[in-house]
Amino acid sequence: MTPGNADLLLVVDVQVDFLPGGALPVPGGDAVIGPINALQHRFRHVVLMQDWHPADHVSFAETHPGRVPFETVALPYGPQVLWPRHCVQGSRGAAFAPDLATDRASLVVRKGLDPRVDSYSAFLEADRATRTGLAGALRERGIARVAVCGLATDFCVAWSALDARDAGFDVLVVADAVRGIDVDGSLARAWARMEAAGVRRIAAAEIG
Repeated sequence: MTPGNADLLLVVDVQVDFLPGGALPVPGGDAVIGPINALQHRFRHVVLMQDWHPADHVSFAETHPGRVPFETVALPYGPQVLWPRHCVQGSRGAAFAPDLATDRASLVVRKGLDPRVDSYSAFLEADRATRTGLAGALRERGIARVAVCGLATDFCVAWSALDARDAGFDVLVVADAVRGIDVDGSLARAWARMEAAGVRRIAAAEIG
């Protein structure tokens, strides 16, 4: 793949709280930073996603008395995994990873701002009705193909990739520039869903 004017690199949630030592660490999450920095120089268009929660967000286990992280509860929009408190607006944990290059990004899209609704996807919140506006922004820029990288494969990366496909984009996931959490087999299920939807895996070395 040789990126052109219609190609975009979508960098998902490479933030301090998702790195080793953070509030919700993705195993090996820091390993994506080097490949992502290198990839950014191959794309004319780069967008960064940023989890950006209020302190009382509905996805936090501590918001639900008696519940613990990684339990699932029923909310008005469907099942919700409860997470440790993470990526709180303005906190150190919500900041981009210190070593992540950000200068080439033309757009930063924050998600998860509504305290009542979680938001894994770069395109559509978990209520599956509220749009971030990213699809429209990409169309206005003439984007046809999206290469997704970042954290975590089985949640925000997968949801973003699937919603990008639903929005009509050709979608690739850079397999060596993502890492997953893998809760009860969630990683294998996410890859299966993406492949069934026509999302293609690609290695960073195949992009140049």
